[in-house]
Amino acid sequence: MKIAANLSLLFTELPLAERVLAARTAGFDGVEIQFPYELPAIRLKESLERAGLPLVLINLPAGDFQQGGPGLAAVPQCQEVFDAALQEALTYALMARPACVNVLPGRLAEGVEREEALTTLERNLWKAAEAFEMLGIRVLCEAINPLDVPGFLINSAEDLAALLERVDHPNCLAQLDFYHMARQELDIPACIEQLAGRIGHVQFADCPGRGEPGSGEVDFAAALQALQASGYQGWLGAEYRPGEQGTQASLGWLPAWRAR
Repeated sequence: MKIAANLSLLFTELPLAERVLAARTAGFDGVEIQFPYELPAIRLKESLERAGLPLVLINLPAGDFQQGGPGLAAVPQCQEVFDAALQEALTYALMARPACVNVLPGRLAEGVEREEALTTLERNLWKAAEAFEMLGIRVLCEAINPLDVPGFLINSAEDLAALLERVDHPNCLAQLDFYHMARQELDIPACIEQLAGRIGHVQFADCPGRGEPGSGEVDFAAALQALQASGYQGWLGAEYRPGEQGTQASLGWLPAWRAR
């Protein structure tokens, strides 16, 4: 398993285009970016090529989600906007060539019943999985804890498993984030077992605090052992918030993880 730096949270003292080389210098094998669209795709491609690193993951544009809104993927009234976001991501991916694209379920919108939201999400995930399959890019969907993000539609491994069964597309897989499971006091190895064979990407941060490994209480050894037992051979994305001393000071965990 290789380790990717999430450049939306790490090396943020640098402009986005310069973070790729910083990740390479620090010892990461690849990078992921939540929403890279502020940077032209050609510039990101050039940065990746200079550093010799692959782009592992980006998110589909999510509308007002980052501002506290419901987002796009599970809102029936936002279908045209979602379709435009899908096209934007496809165009960007043609140049930047991420391995995976994550479609955020978002929050349950006011006035929308949960089942209606899930049906909309199911349809949009299938549409995205079909479109990106032609590019050889996997589509993911993730669970986010409702303590940090109240109203988020998909919270647990159980929710994710049920959603994947609804979508029923071979190019739609789970993105599992250890932090979001730990934040809800869920058993991470049990979550991995529940999604075994359907995990397309893994992210991690310690809990509490969402800092680097070793800053909290997550048993990463048990989690990584469970991943190996499940047959997972994909990437591990470091999506944590460094302390005030910055990213470089937070990387004490990285050599041991790479050796593992």
